Amino acid sequence: MSGPGQHEAGSATGPSHTAPRLTPDTACLLVIDLQERLMPTIANAEAITQNAALLLRAAVHFGMPVALSEHYLKGLGPTVAPIHEAVPTGACRFEKTRFSAVLPPLEAWLAAHGRQNVIVCGVEAHVCVLQTALDLRSTGRTPFLMTDAISAGQPQQIAPALRRMELSGCVPSGCLSAMYELAGDASNPLFKGMLALAKAIRPLPG
Repeated sequence: MSGPGQHEAGSATGPSHTAPRLTPDTACLLVIDLQERLMPTIANAEAITQNAALLLRAAVHFGMPVALSEHYLKGLGPTVAPIHEAVPTGACRFEKTRFSAVLPPLEAWLAAHGRQNVIVCGVEAHVCVLQTALDLRSTGRTPFLMTDAISAGQPQQIAPALRRMELSGCVPSGCLSAMYELAGDASNPLFKGMLALAKAIRPLPG
């Protein structure tokens, strides 16, 4: 029982924990498997590609580190051009055959940069994105799921995958929300440049 003037833990006036937040100095961006032979099979591929490219440009704008995975290059081909062109010099870029991208190159890169919050976009929601997000949670990190830059070849697989990730402690968000959260304040000198990117985000149908 609380006495006069006291509040129960977790009440509206006395939160019991701090919610994860995106800031440029604690977050990084991970782009998963947006490749030439895979994207033609993906629902809303054009919008997903554009939004992921905008996230890359936002990461560069805010000075955040970027990583990109490519799954079985021989079979799925290279990263699609709009993403390739937006990847900054010095990004962590690696090939994989394991569905999860949480492999030694990514783990070493995350440790080197000391980033706990990982903005995640890419394909496919129920395979590589899901397994990567679960493994990131297992390392104690918080994936922020860019729901308008994540898709799959079978659209009915997307919602259950996002739900499972959320139940595992991942944070669902979107490109627009993430960009505003990274800016934090309209007086931020980087806000105007961010706004130009935000205006180009493509909504998904439905």
